[in-house]
Amino acid sequence: MDKVTLQVFANHARAAAENMAYTLYRTAHSTFVKETEDFTVQITDPDGSVVAVPMDLGATWYPGIDYSRAIRMIPGYDPGDIGFTNDPYSGFLATHAPDLHMWKPIFHEGEIVAYACGHIHNTDMGGAVPASLSRSLTEIHQEGIRFPPMKMLRRGELNEEALRVMMLNVRKPEQNLGDLKAFIGALNTGERKVRAMIAKFGVEGFRAGLAGLQDYAEHQAREVLRAIPDGEYVFADYTDEDSVGGNPCRLRLALRIKGDSAELDFTGTDPQLTSALNVPTGSHPRHTLLLVGVYYVLYTMNPQLLLNAGLTRPFTCIVPEGTVLNPTFPAAVGMRSLTCARLRSLVFGAFGLAMPERMPAAPAGTSSILNVMTTDNRTHRTVLAAINPIVGGAGGMPHRDGTNGSGADGAYLKNTPLEITETEVPIQVERYGLMPDSGGAGRWRGGLATVMEFRVFAPNSRVTARNRDRCRFRPWGILGGAAGKPSDFVLNPGTARERVLGNTDLVTMDPGDLLHIHSPGGAGRGSPFERAPARVLEDVERGYVSVAAAAAEYGVIIRDGAVDEAATKAQRAGLHAHTSDGHFDLGPEREAFERIWSPEAYAALADIIGRLPVHWRFFVKTRLFEAMRGPVGKDGDALLRRAFAQLRSEIPAIPA
Repeated sequence: MDKVTLQVFANHARAAAENMAYTLYRTAHSTFVKETEDFTVQITDPDGSVVAVPMDLGATWYPGIDYSRAIRMIPGYDPGDIGFTNDPYSGFLATHAPDLHMWKPIFHEGEIVAYACGHIHNTDMGGAVPASLSRSLTEIHQEGIRFPPMKMLRRGELNEEALRVMMLNVRKPEQNLGDLKAFIGALNTGERKVRAMIAKFGVEGFRAGLAGLQDYAEHQAREVLRAIPDGEYVFADYTDEDSVGGNPCRLRLALRIKGDSAELDFTGTDPQLTSALNVPTGSHPRHTLLLVGVYYVLYTMNPQLLLNAGLTRPFTCIVPEGTVLNPTFPAAVGMRSLTCARLRSLVFGAFGLAMPERMPAAPAGTSSILNVMTTDNRTHRTVLAAINPIVGGAGGMPHRDGTNGSGADGAYLKNTPLEITETEVPIQVERYGLMPDSGGAGRWRGGLATVMEFRVFAPNSRVTARNRDRCRFRPWGILGGAAGKPSDFVLNPGTARERVLGNTDLVTMDPGDLLHIHSPGGAGRGSPFERAPARVLEDVERGYVSVAAAAAEYGVIIRDGAVDEAATKAQRAGLHAHTSDGHFDLGPEREAFERIWSPEAYAALADIIGRLPVHWRFFVKTRLFEAMRGPVGKDGDALLRRAFAQLRSEIPAIPA
């Protein structure tokens, strides 16, 4: 297929996907689908590889998702069939239980030529907590009802048995049913659009187009990689906790660029956890969740990129089994989106070493999704709804400030207008906006955090705020830029009943209680003393930066609404003498942590736990963290191995 025809075909394929998305968006019932837009739609080839996604609606970071294993788990298909699953361990398609994936085979003359596919995030799928997800859950069985790949529709008829089981186990069945029907309508729209494409291009032209789109996307990805210097680039990042109140969880990446291909080696990443932060990838060497940060890098380098599975072909991921990025059943996985946010920062950091002139500072690294389950005092009916994503700022870019309140971790998630929220949910929002002084200082400032405060009026009101993180380890700055400010979560701030919740993601509120939450800010890029004083003044006028922060972080003295140039020059000279010129600003908390857990100590830890059976790894990690309390420096390897020998003498059951 020639290039012009291929571009025409690409436009038709994208239009088909976008028509599916509009159908779902305009007919869904739950706030989380119809307002927040947490859904995807795709057109795939007969093997289940994605060839087209929308650009304007829903999550756009799924182009590499692989439907093939789930599709093959159903023995055969007839026209009118629709397959579905939400089980993270069956085919490794659904990545946590609320994500209901469905796929509809599209036939031509008795042969499957494509699938219309996608997923919706159900507000609730049952389980231990409202909205089904909490980092405190310890196994997949607590995260809601699961369905292995099976048929939701058989020759156009609903599988009433499976549907009844689902409706019986979820908290708001009318929402799930409404979204399900909207989803089926979207798949039917995809089928009609594909049939129109076959009528226009012919079935052989259609097949050639599916293959050509993926081949061209592969070519585009390889062109980007060829522009990056060959080498190995190693970076690590952390989630604050590996379990409730636990130790940090480290993700490690060795990025190896060679010509037009890349290897992402996650060896040295922590063992799978007893909390829900695990990412189910099933040892797939190109799993879309592992490559989530890569898509952003590729698209930044070439905005004309075709988003489909061809982008994944130049990449190979190495992910040892039994780690947080490749857990074994029945590990809980509901908070995989938190770990995926850290994966984005991890990938950005590695590429930031490879091509610092092209990469931003770290984005916020978490987007808390607020769900409220309360009782309407007027109707006495229980209400469960998604309130809003509390998204942090983007990192400072090479040529501009980071986006406020909408970073790389959740830019596709739309906010819900407060009028809709307060109409549908009996709460009162008292503050919603941007958090001043939250973006990391830099020549290009980090994007500001989002802040929300709301009050409830019924007893036993329960709030889940999934993906709570970055209360401790800040988003890292780059090339002289400062780390972003941490997040916070506080019940009844400034009162005698104040309770700092930190990364807790489940809280029960009493009538009149006020909940405060703010996300992290994006990190800064470049020295803040190189930022034009006029820009700092503009930030102060807009309420983004306080007068005090302008002086302390940027060295800009503002008096009577104007820059005092002489005082600014003196202030910057004094501050610059006390700054570090390192590649990254990791924040004081991480620097203090790594004075104990040096690279040598963590390498020894990874070696020790990597030799143990999976069910021993987290236990041993926890005990070794207890044994290592003070700075160890270059002796970390030897000290840790002595601590492990002592532990084995105390617990002989630890395998040799």
